[in-house]
Amino acid sequence: MHDESILRVENIRKAFGGVQAVKDVSFSLSKGEILGVIGPNGSGKTTLVNLITGFVRADSGNVFFKKRNIIGIPPHKIVNFGLTRTFQIMRPYHSLSAFKNLIVPLNSPRVRRTRSGKLGDIDAVAIDMLEEVGFERDARVPYKAAGTLPLGYLKRLELARCIALRPDVIICDEIFSGLSMSEITSLIPFLEKLQMEGTTMMMIEHRLRELFKLANRLIVMNFGEKIAEGIPVEVIENQEVKEAYLGTATS
Repeated sequence: MHDESILRVENIRKAFGGVQAVKDVSFSLSKGEILGVIGPNGSGKTTLVNLITGFVRADSGNVFFKKRNIIGIPPHKIVNFGLTRTFQIMRPYHSLSAFKNLIVPLNSPRVRRTRSGKLGDIDAVAIDMLEEVGFERDARVPYKAAGTLPLGYLKRLELARCIALRPDVIICDEIFSGLSMSEITSLIPFLEKLQMEGTTMMMIEHRLRELFKLANRLIVMNFGEKIAEGIPVEVIENQEVKEAYLGTATS
């Protein structure tokens, strides 16, 4: 398992003032795996994502992506290595149409390198990608300004922008949050398809039942610390996890 790791976090630590947001967290992510990260609000999950992806500088520790230590490397370079992430607060180009939002990642150095500069009709490629994540091509939704789209479409646009970069790893920060059950149900097969095609995922989620359908393994955080790790059926039986999270989440 260790030899197959595509992402490895070692003793990562971050404090904001006197508050330890992330305390010596370590874990690895294997190629083709879906790793779930759960924990109550304020447990450090999003800070952990920000540390991994370069949006926040760690106080100590290391992050290895494809055996390269990426600590201190800016986010735009990390993305070019093949590590992408979604944001809880979506950041589209509001005035551009949904499909035009994909033109930027489709013109990125990574895509040009992996596709040898051959994309064909880039607008058609963008619209095809949106259709894959649930946009209805015939309903003209891909052509609407991103700023006018409801939450469900914005979440899927956020995911499509990641997919457009042809990543090796996608970190999804609460991609199911705010979606209806039907929207989640339609998105799960697409995420399973990505995994079958070799994409590795790390999913931070509060929608536990839906996450458990996808995750091969879980880590649980509380007060900035990793308190449990293992397959979902084992983790949910952990008494510390029940007390910290699952008991309140299912009440």
